Amino acid sequence: MEGLSLFLTVVLALVIPIVMARLRVTTVPTAVAEIIVGILMGKSCLNLITQTSQLTFLSNLGVIVLMFLSGMEIDFDLLSPKKHTRARKSESGKQVKPMVVAAFAFGGVAVASVLLALGMKALGLFNDVALASIIFMTVALGVVIATLKEKEILGRPIGQTILLTAVMGEVIPLLLLTIYSTVNGGDARKLWLIILLFVAAIILLRRFKRPYLWFAKVTKATTQLDVRLAFFLIFALVTVAEQVGAENILGAFLAGVVMKLLEPTQATKDKLTSIGYGFFIPIFFIRTGVNLNLKLLFANPQALMLLPVLVICFFLAKLPVTLTYMRAFNKRNAFAGGFLTATTITIVLPTLQVARKLNAITATQSSAFILAAVIVCIACPIVFNSTFALTPEDKIKEKVVIFGLNAVTMTVYQDLHDSWYSVQVLTCRKEKYDTYKSKVKNLKFLPDRKLDTLEAAGAFDTDIFVATFTDDQANLEVGRAAKQAGVKRVIVSQGKVVADTVDQLREEGIELFAFNNLHGAMLRALIESPAVYRIITDTNNALYDVVVRNSAYTGRQLMDWDFVDQITVSRIRRGDKWISPHGSTVIEPGDELIYSGPWREADRIHQLLSRE
Repeated sequence: MEGLSLFLTVVLALVIPIVMARLRVTTVPTAVAEIIVGILMGKSCLNLITQTSQLTFLSNLGVIVLMFLSGMEIDFDLLSPKKHTRARKSESGKQVKPMVVAAFAFGGVAVASVLLALGMKALGLFNDVALASIIFMTVALGVVIATLKEKEILGRPIGQTILLTAVMGEVIPLLLLTIYSTVNGGDARKLWLIILLFVAAIILLRRFKRPYLWFAKVTKATTQLDVRLAFFLIFALVTVAEQVGAENILGAFLAGVVMKLLEPTQATKDKLTSIGYGFFIPIFFIRTGVNLNLKLLFANPQALMLLPVLVICFFLAKLPVTLTYMRAFNKRNAFAGGFLTATTITIVLPTLQVARKLNAITATQSSAFILAAVIVCIACPIVFNSTFALTPEDKIKEKVVIFGLNAVTMTVYQDLHDSWYSVQVLTCRKEKYDTYKSKVKNLKFLPDRKLDTLEAAGAFDTDIFVATFTDDQANLEVGRAAKQAGVKRVIVSQGKVVADTVDQLREEGIELFAFNNLHGAMLRALIESPAVYRIITDTNNALYDVVVRNSAYTGRQLMDWDFVDQITVSRIRRGDKWISPHGSTVIEPGDELIYSGPWREADRIHQLLSRE
């Protein structure tokens, strides 16, 4: 019977996403569907899958891998002070500091969660205030990230704010759960030992920072050193966590954080995600549904009464998020964002597992919490997708600020793709402003080019900053200030190119644009390669550069792409090397493609390949 239960679980893990794809069910997370099917196949209904030692082992490993991947989901670039202490304009035109807004929002969630837990105790529905508070303040980070990526707003102010709120809703409850389990497990005096777990994580990070770069070079298909390192980190920190009295899920989460800080390649991330979500994690979710006993739940009037109260509490706990967001974003999107943060399943399940081990909760109460979390997890993405409305600001991929107005920048302003870039032009020359203000929609006059003036005007609140003065030294000063302010790409123009300056700017991460060199290069292209010149200057056909992030097109030969006949791929950059493309070339995540084609098709393909 053990083998049959495992076989049925693996079959369901395969069939569920296929059925969801065929039925076009996109609003319900796969994890929720797996729990629901587990309920149908388990003790609540058909009882075809039973509790076995094999399933228990694989399920326990699944929750550990789930927490590891959750740790890898945290984008530390989005948490950098440079990125979030500066105000950014939201779609409503208001100045927004995502970190500040998210902190206030989650602070409200924490207070509301405690109040709701106290209310439930006062009504005699659930007596453990600490446990209920932890559960109510959790947010399913993985579901939130997937939803934001689908809307393509992860890099926008509202997307960043929702993401940061979700990060707090995963990390903080996890730390509180560790304290809760230590205190309730009778080891309160050993609480300080948890510090050793973080020390171990720091030591592992420092130990493998440089060797990991070497691993990436020598790894082979038969060794997969990056994957072996990931599982070493998992078991090392899980073992330390258990030894110091912390929960193993905290150790797994920290292992994911360490792996993230080691900066793995996209290929490594894809392999680890495939191992986790391809095998271990579905078993955990299906087994969670199998273990739910809804018959006992429905037979117990007090526990059954708990179910609707829990659903309401999950939503009310996130009400402060909506109220906080409304002060920064338009009301419709603030409501949708608040609803999305009510999504909770990832941390709830491990939390309930810990509570069951401590006998802090009954099996019936645990079932009520899980079923309430499932209901909320179904409702929240549906409400978000049907309510959230993309604004023009949300649809823009990157923001460009050009400081300096001349014939070249005017041409660039007119030719940059409207669907990809939001362009603002700044000038401190009044005569230029008066000449072009009727032609350039987003033109702003500055009284001078001092750094304080630029900062106040929001010039460095951008993805790409371009300095195009006639004064080379001024371009360098402004460009360096933009880089220090955290601008992702900085481009400065230089009339006179000096080799030492070029090398220094390259080390600083600043890109150089030389007008004279450009004119000479274009003339040389016209003489030597007229066909290349025509491709660059043709208005009907476009030359594009795209980094392939869409996993649907990676790991496949170029000839297998369904649109490959509509474009011409010229070169592929992989890491620091350029390779010549062939039909049999297998595209890897992060490959940079140079291709050309009719602009409408090339535009569509660019959006398709760059989508995560």
